[in-house]
Amino acid sequence: MKTDLNVKKLLCPMPVIRLGELIEKIAVGDTIEMLASDPGVLHDIPAWCKVHGHKVLNIEEKTDEIVLIVEKIG
Repeated sequence: MKTDLNVKKLLCPMPVIRLGELIEKIAVGDTIEMLASDPGVLHDIPAWCKVHGHKVLNIEEKTDEIVLIVEKIG
């Protein structure tokens, strides 16, 4: 199951905090499609996932947003 998370216009550390809050509410194997505008997420989200044992499946940089797909692992 895919859950959407819009963190556009939020600056670090809020995108990471919102991801952490939401990932607790989804099942293992589910994904979160995260829409962000802060370029800091390009480093922060993969680093957070590595520390917490989750997986970034895809990162796509578009003109006005960054789309990240994160899978909840274990």
